[in-house]
Amino acid sequence: MIQANDLRNGTTYLSEGSPYKVINYTFIKMGRGGATVRVRVRNLETGSVEDKSYSSAVKLDEVVTTKRSLQYLYKDGDNVVFMDPITFEQVEVPAVTIEEELLYIKEGENVMLMFWEGKVLSAEIPSKVTLAVKETVPGVKGNSATNVYKDAVLENGLNAKVPLFIKVGEKVRIDTRTGAYVERAN
Repeated sequence: MIQANDLRNGTTYLSEGSPYKVINYTFIKMGRGGATVRVRVRNLETGSVEDKSYSSAVKLDEVVTTKRSLQYLYKDGDNVVFMDPITFEQVEVPAVTIEEELLYIKEGENVMLMFWEGKVLSAEIPSKVTLAVKETVPGVKGNSATNVYKDAVLENGLNAKVPLFIKVGEKVRIDTRTGAYVERAN
């Protein structure tokens, strides 16, 4: 059991039969009254984001999750197939479960998947990934004193704004939380 006061960012708990992960935590104490805990949570089964409030005295069930590093093999229709590199067991995951993270995963990469009761809830990817520029217009000389960006299509199909000096074939680092350009990669 978890006390509502112990809910922090990243904590997982069970409420109404569904697993939730805390995105944002706020503790509110007003005068003589009891304290309230307000959390913004993501339902790990559906992916929806909700705001919830709990009395500080409430106890919640803790979700026991396990993490396994699996290798991404391929996308097959509505499913994504991963393989355990030790046992060679293949795991099919509905693509909608990890839809946002899937954009940044390349074939053959290892990905940390979170399991709950044998079911994949989410995938953990690094905060920055390196991707090659597939298409972009040539840069124009000058304008280097200001932050001028141009559109580029990356190897995963993502559109991103990159600086003028980036050419087709170069590798760039992209922030997976925002999809924004971070820096040129070596």
